[in-house]
Amino acid sequence: MPKMKTKRGAAKRFKLTASGKIKRNKAYHSHELSKLASGKSNEMSKTCLVSKADTKAVKKMLCMA
Repeated sequence: MPKMKTKRGAAKRFKLTASGKIKRNKAYHSHELSKLASGKSNEMSKTCLVSKADTKAVKKMLCMA
């Protein structure tokens, strides 16, 4: 059976933490930021964790499950 290949788009978007959780960037922070309040813009520039419901699918894309 051939090796499973990592989905390269997913590999660029997700990173693993030391405890095994998956980090991601928030959406809506690429362009047209002038209409956002500065607090909202700062909040969206931070990273957050992938939800528990999506973790299995993301790990499958990263060939970890």
